Amino acid sequence: MTMSKTADQPNSPDSALQQYYFRALMCFATGGTLAAMMNWSDINVTYLVAIVFMLLYASGTYAYTRRQNSEELPKVNRYLSYADAALVGVVLNLINFSLLPCILFLAMIQFNALLNGGLRRWLEDNTALACGVGASLLIHKPQLIFNSNFEISAVSLIGIITYFLAYALYMHQRFHRLKLSNEKLLNEQKWHKIRAYKLSRYLAPAVWQAVNQGRDETLQAERKKITVFFSDIKDFSQLSEEMEAEALTELLNQYLTEMTKIVAHFGGTIDKFMGDAVMVLFGDSSSKGVKEDCLRCVHMAIAMKKRMKSLQQEWWNQGIKKPLQIRMGINTGYCTVGTFGTSSHLDYTVLGTHVNLASRLESAADPDEILISHETWSLVKDSVLCRDKGDITVKGFSAPVKVYQVAGLRKDLGRNQTYFEDRTEGFSMYLDLEKVRNYDKEHVLAALKKAAEKLSDKIIV
Repeated sequence: MTMSKTADQPNSPDSALQQYYFRALMCFATGGTLAAMMNWSDINVTYLVAIVFMLLYASGTYAYTRRQNSEELPKVNRYLSYADAALVGVVLNLINFSLLPCILFLAMIQFNALLNGGLRRWLEDNTALACGVGASLLIHKPQLIFNSNFEISAVSLIGIITYFLAYALYMHQRFHRLKLSNEKLLNEQKWHKIRAYKLSRYLAPAVWQAVNQGRDETLQAERKKITVFFSDIKDFSQLSEEMEAEALTELLNQYLTEMTKIVAHFGGTIDKFMGDAVMVLFGDSSSKGVKEDCLRCVHMAIAMKKRMKSLQQEWWNQGIKKPLQIRMGINTGYCTVGTFGTSSHLDYTVLGTHVNLASRLESAADPDEILISHETWSLVKDSVLCRDKGDITVKGFSAPVKVYQVAGLRKDLGRNQTYFEDRTEGFSMYLDLEKVRNYDKEHVLAALKKAAEKLSDKIIV
C-alpha cells in the first residue's frame, strides 16, 4: 500500500487517498462478513444490496473527496466518518449482532474515532453508530447470535486485522516522516537564527526588536524630544592617504567596535556609521525621560573620550605615531524620528534642525573636545561640569549658537577626581585611577617618580 507524502496534512487533497485506503478496508471487511453470513443458495436481496453498496460507497466517496478543495476537505471527511460509523451499525444489525464481529467492528470504530479526533469525535462517531443501528432496525429484525459462525468470524477477523495492520504501517510511516520533518525544521530554525543574528547587526536594536516582534507599526514617524550625538575622527581623510587600506580597515573596525560597546552600555541607538563618523540617538524608542536620556548621552561621550586615550596608547605601540583624536557634539530638541523611504527601501532615522545642530557642534569641536548646546547644558548642569565657550557661528543658522565644553562629571572632579590628562610638546599623560589595579599601583608611582626626577635634573638649553 503506497502512501502519498502529503497525506500527513489533513487539509491536503491527497489525504483523501489515505482516507480511501482505510474506508475501502472497512467496506471490504463488512462486505466480506455479510457475504459469509449470506446463504448463496437462497440469496438475500437485502444482503446483496448492502454488499454492492459498500463496494460502491468506498470508490464513490473517494471520487467525491478528490473534487473538494483544501478548505472544504476536513468538513467533508468529518461527515463521511459519521457515515462510516452509521454503515457499520447497519452491518452489525444485518449480521444479527454476532458476538465476535461486533466486538471487532466496534473496536475499529473506537480506534479510528479516538485516533483522528479525540473524545469529541469518539462521541460523535458512536452517536452515528447508534443511529445506524436504529435506522436498520426499521428494515431488519435481528436474531441475536451469541455463538458466532466460524466463517463469519474468520472473515471479519481477517478484515479487521488487515485494517489495524494497515493503519499501524501508515502511522509508522507518518511518524517517520514527522521525525524527518522535525529534524529539517530544527535545522532550518538554527540557520534562521544565524541569519537573523547576521541581519540584526545591520539594523538598530530598536528597529530589529520591533520588526522581529511584529511591532513595526511602532516605527512610524513621530515628533519626539531626543538627544542627538555626533562624533568623528579628526583628519581621518589624511590618515587614510598615509595608511594601507588593510591596516586602516582594521584600525577603523577596532575603533567602531569599542565605541559601539560604550553606546550599548549606556542604552543609545546607533543611527548610522558614516565612515569614521558615528550618529547616536537617545530617547528615540526606549526613553527614560528627557533629562535621563541627555545625562546618559553625556556620560557616554565622556566614556568614549576616556576609551580613546587608552586606544591611542595601543595604536602608538602599533606604529601609528600621530594620535587619533575624536570630536563630539551633542544637542537636545524636538525631531521627527521614524522610518522614511519607499515601499521597497526604508531607513530608520531622525530628521530636524536639532539633528543638524548636533552635527555642526561636532564639526566645531576641537580634538578630544565635547561640545553641547544650551538646551543640553540646561539638563545636565547639575551633574556635569561645563565651561562656557560663548557663542559660535554655525552654518545653516542665522543667529549665533551658545555652546559649552564638557569638562567632566562633578562627582569625579575635585577631591574625588579619578581621571587626569594633559598634553604638551614632548609630554602626554593619561591616568584613570579607576582602572589602575592594586598590584600595579607601585609600578605606576615608580614610573611617575622616575619621570619627575629626570625632568627636574634636565638642563634647559
